[in-house]
Amino acid sequence: MFDFVRSHTRLFQGLLVLLIFPSFVFFGVQGYSSMRDAAAKEVGRVDGHAIQQGELDQAHRVQIDRIRQQMPGVDIAMLDTPTFRQQTLDGLVQERLLAAVVMRDHLVVGDERMARMFRTDPQFAQIRHPDGTVNKDLLAAQGLTSAGFAQQLRQDMAFRQVIGTVRDSAWPGKVVADRAVQTLLQQREVQWELLTTKDFMAKAAPTAEQVQAYFQKHAERFRSTEEADIEYVQLDLEILKAQVTVPEADLRKYYDENLSRYTQAEERRASHILFAVDASASKEDKAKARTQAEAVLAELRKAPDQFAALARKHSQDPGSAERGGDLDFFGRGAMTKPFEDAVFAMKVGETSGLIESEFGLHIIRLAATRGGEKKPFEVVRAEIQAEVSRQLAQSRYAGDAEQFTNMVYEQSDSLQPAVDRFKLPLRKATVRRTPAQGAAGALASAKLLEAVFGAEALNNKRNTEAVEVGPSQLVSARVVAYRPARNLTLEEVRGPVTEAVRLEQAKAMAAEQARTRLAAAKAAPTVALAQTAVVSRVQAQGLPREALEAALKADLSQGTAWADVDLGEQGHAVLRVVKVVERAAQDESLLRARPAVVRALADAEAEAYLQSLKARFKAESHLPKAVSTKNENGA
Repeated sequence: MFDFVRSHTRLFQGLLVLLIFPSFVFFGVQGYSSMRDAAAKEVGRVDGHAIQQGELDQAHRVQIDRIRQQMPGVDIAMLDTPTFRQQTLDGLVQERLLAAVVMRDHLVVGDERMARMFRTDPQFAQIRHPDGTVNKDLLAAQGLTSAGFAQQLRQDMAFRQVIGTVRDSAWPGKVVADRAVQTLLQQREVQWELLTTKDFMAKAAPTAEQVQAYFQKHAERFRSTEEADIEYVQLDLEILKAQVTVPEADLRKYYDENLSRYTQAEERRASHILFAVDASASKEDKAKARTQAEAVLAELRKAPDQFAALARKHSQDPGSAERGGDLDFFGRGAMTKPFEDAVFAMKVGETSGLIESEFGLHIIRLAATRGGEKKPFEVVRAEIQAEVSRQLAQSRYAGDAEQFTNMVYEQSDSLQPAVDRFKLPLRKATVRRTPAQGAAGALASAKLLEAVFGAEALNNKRNTEAVEVGPSQLVSARVVAYRPARNLTLEEVRGPVTEAVRLEQAKAMAAEQARTRLAAAKAAPTVALAQTAVVSRVQAQGLPREALEAALKADLSQGTAWADVDLGEQGHAVLRVVKVVERAAQDESLLRARPAVVRALADAEAEAYLQSLKARFKAESHLPKAVSTKNENGA
């Protein structure tokens, strides 16, 4: 048989091609087509242009990455939910709407305006060099080029022209704003009595029959929660750091090689007199400024102690002239380079000659210096040890993480090999399908709990795969015991059921008493209820929130208003709403609230404008609504 195969190798190769290649082509092309079709699926449409699933996926990844940068420990499963995806799609739709308006109205942002905004807007301070140029290294760290950043900034400014114009022009007039603030902070004189459920609990006495009937009616409330007792191990940088031993010689070597990190930055305090000269000024204007500067410098040579007075008189720097030219302390990189070079070459008390920069001519006096001291090795030894241990742990983590992942998978009947190999503590916990309130670390990871309650872990008692629960944190768990959810018997929950019936009876008594008290109060309107106060949304005066809202909504057009307010399990409140108590026009609360109310009204106008754009440009969203919260809470 094997001789036949060897003799007819070419024949068999041809047969394999005939059998396998068509299958590969069919399934491969089909798989590729499925992926392509999924990415091209339309999830939204604006102005006749589709938003495809691939665009949504990309935007969603960007959103998640941005949040991860801001909150490194966030659980990704909490972000990759239908609700969060819908928010991302809403953002894409809004972006397309604004782009459509920019295109329709030919809104253009010029280079000069964009550059001016970049140089002056505080939001760009972190990515701006002292000389006003962009910090390309910081942009690269965010995955942007200078050209890409400029395009993004130009688009954002164009969008602001659309929505910002509406918001800025929509600010309400004084009468409308004042009326809105008065309505929001309206005060009313209210009388009330609280009939709390707890006051009637002692009178509630459920019979055995009532307890039994309540249990049968509400049996679904009394179910045990699905739980699993687990043991788990966690490999992370903190554990690896604790296992690292750094020789003293290595610590001293690190100190010597990074001495600049342990040297306090040198700062200098200087004053200056500026003679402003624009770079485009004529030769005559520049010569005139230099002549004036030389004259002031000559005065200083004769009377050095007059520097502050001459700065107030002659300096054209509005920020420092009134302070006698004082610029306070600053470090390297804070000033333009010619100015900085001069200051850091001077001695305390020395006055410079004329220093030329792009702002004009400066006369500088150095007032003081500070910093430049080196911290002794003994002072920073603990800091160095922590840093070196962290670096060594990071370099070791990649290899150990791979070994850990393989070990818990290949030896899936126990976590002990991982405990022994990596010297990890074996931890124990009782968990449910969703993170418990207040859970932290691995036990707060929805992804880990999903693995714990997976079929392989529950049915076969295998280790879970290594799950990343945070940056450089891997966890594997195994189920020791599992308790499925089940209906509890009445004997198991007789106490809670009896308490529930008592609460129900007490609530009914409170409601009945409230009706009686309300009727009595209406019959004797001159007799005040137990408590009286002037209340508002910012001063509830102890009135429960539900009762406060009822009091503020009550119709006073016919005079006094009455209400019986159900407070849920707390009981009932009987209200007598007497009158509106006007606030003074200059009331401090009104003055404080007015800016926020005005902004809210302007934001509402902008939102209404966006809604009108959706209708005008036929904006649609096709993302299917979530039919359950499984992906959002892990259940």
